[in-house]
Amino acid sequence: MGIIKQLDKRTGITYVYESKAYWDKEKKQSRAKRTLIGRIDPETGEMVPTDGRHRKTAETEEKDPDYKKLYEKLQK
Repeated sequence: MGIIKQLDKRTGITYVYESKAYWDKEKKQSRAKRTLIGRIDPETGEMVPTDGRHRKTAETEEKDPDYKKLYEKLQK
């Protein structure tokens, strides 16, 4: 099991994966299963966790509601 950083040249985003090796009996070769962990923030260089679908997790998103939008919605 290891951590792999991979740069997407199209977008310039570096993704972080967890790699697990296993043995493929049919092909008699070692194979790897990768799971997305997060992406590297270009400004700070820290890893930002994702939910595995290239989206930010609920923990990293804003938790405070937008009261202005809620008020405008209630006015309608």
